[in-house]
Amino acid sequence: MKYKIGQSVKVKQGVQCPDDPDFDLSEWQGRVIEIIEENNEEPTVGVEWDSITLNNMPKVYIKKSERENLDWSVIYLYTYEVEPTQPRDSELDVNKIRDELGKRFGWISMGEEGELIQSVVNSAESFDELDVLEAWKNHLEKNLQFPFETFVNEYQSKGPLNQGDLLKVFGIELTDDLYGVIVACRQGRKRYDFPLVDLKVIEENSENAKQVQAYCTWFSNR
Repeated sequence: MKYKIGQSVKVKQGVQCPDDPDFDLSEWQGRVIEIIEENNEEPTVGVEWDSITLNNMPKVYIKKSERENLDWSVIYLYTYEVEPTQPRDSELDVNKIRDELGKRFGWISMGEEGELIQSVVNSAESFDELDVLEAWKNHLEKNLQFPFETFVNEYQSKGPLNQGDLLKVFGIELTDDLYGVIVACRQGRKRYDFPLVDLKVIEENSENAKQVQAYCTWFSNR
């Protein structure tokens, strides 16, 4: 059967995911976004899942797709594996749900560090940046062992500290919407409040280093 871009289709009974046969795609529904017809090849369609399918999709499917760098919002199937159906949402609905799921699972593709970041992000009251920043503050207060040695890892255009300076971190002071988590530090007898994102833990293989690096990765890519 010929399909058109934008047409709603659903997957026929018994069709399994071509990337992982453990997942049964029966009755999953979406819209055609691409039609591929090549000589001597079975025609295929690219289907973007609708918001209802996305909302009911097994979370393990999304997580596994993220870990394998696969797009869980789209599938490519042979034309005989789908059939026409009526739309049940709008493309705006699709975009909303896809964005929400992306925030809940998008960091997982980065591996172990991404899993840690995602767990903190998902613990926040909302995906608003300030709420996530507060979640990082709470997480780091629970998981960092104070005090610990660091050095300034970023160029400083102003202020009393320079790149390479050694600092001992004693605790977390506050969060700032511009500079992120601010920590209390000492350099000799002098005390400073300094952005954690500009510091690197000296003991590279420590749990503190793992936690701080995960936070820095999130802050730099948020």
